[in-house]
Amino acid sequence: MSYDVAIIGAGIVGAACAAVLTREGMSVIVLDAGGVATGSTAAGMGHIVVMDDSEAQFALTQYSQKLWKKLAAEMPVSCEFEHCGTIWVAADDEEMDEVRRKHEFYKTHGIATEILDEKALREAEPNLAEGLAGGLRVAGDSVVYQLTATTYLMDKAVAKGAVLKTGTRIVSVNDGDVELENGAVIAAGNVINAAGAFASELSPELNIKKRKGHLVITERYPNFVSHQLIELGYLKSAHGKDADSVAFNVQPRSTGQVLLGSSRQFGAETSEIDNSIVSRMTARAFEYMPKLRDLAAVRIWTGFRPATPDNLPYIGKIPGFENVYAAAGHEGLGITTSLGTAELLTDEILGRKPAISPEAYLPGR
Repeated sequence: MSYDVAIIGAGIVGAACAAVLTREGMSVIVLDAGGVATGSTAAGMGHIVVMDDSEAQFALTQYSQKLWKKLAAEMPVSCEFEHCGTIWVAADDEEMDEVRRKHEFYKTHGIATEILDEKALREAEPNLAEGLAGGLRVAGDSVVYQLTATTYLMDKAVAKGAVLKTGTRIVSVNDGDVELENGAVIAAGNVINAAGAFASELSPELNIKKRKGHLVITERYPNFVSHQLIELGYLKSAHGKDADSVAFNVQPRSTGQVLLGSSRQFGAETSEIDNSIVSRMTARAFEYMPKLRDLAAVRIWTGFRPATPDNLPYIGKIPGFENVYAAAGHEGLGITTSLGTAELLTDEILGRKPAISPEAYLPGR
């Protein structure tokens, strides 16, 4: 059987692509060596956030956030979509300058934000450390439990006729077909490489490197934290190219648990927990939120983010091919930008005008 589209990768990006393409009446097969949401998606924090590192990043995250808010109206409770908002925490006066810069950027781009001084920050999050300078509250940001959200999107696609095939490794991608490790060949008019951190193994044209991260989740402590909390130094950590880094990043879950990140490592090839990195990560978190020391952790795990040199994903046709597309390289924003990515690719395949300019994300850039 031949399909209109073969999607490699059953993470949240691949599932979103499948849901949108089947919505448009296309026949789709989704292929994954593991299972649904078992790769980079499983190691995400589920933060739906508008980011301002660049105009291109802002455009894609804002577009995607709007799509998430629309989708939230139909998602089941199990997807745990919560409008908790984000507070970017400033440790000192220098970081308060960055708060004011972000505030002005968001204001000029139509995003409502609120500057918090030291007192207001403590009132918003009483468990934060004393002496922090303040922060920026972005009330429109949300969180979602990405594992059930991915399953929901995949189920939508399957209900529209998509075929899900897991447990078989893909060995080559070509114009018109995908070859599997068992020798089978899947014929498809279009192929989308949404293989996350492993996308470049199938498409060497994509400059994607794996970046390892750790996460910790606690027992249930209702009302311990109310917002997604991120130190302003997170961005510097996220964009470091070589050295291992950690940053304070805490998320409330609807279960009452607290999800704690984040760390980044290049060159780490195994999924084993690096206790030295976990120690650095938690020590950083304790600086911002000392009472985290009193919470019991129930699980620590790792995953790999797909990183690109310019911190933007590859979305669109891969150079050298007629009908092979990329939907990979989202690093820490794959959950947020999955829906926007799916819409942009669907528009390109169908020859429609997209809602935002795709130029900054094209693989040939």
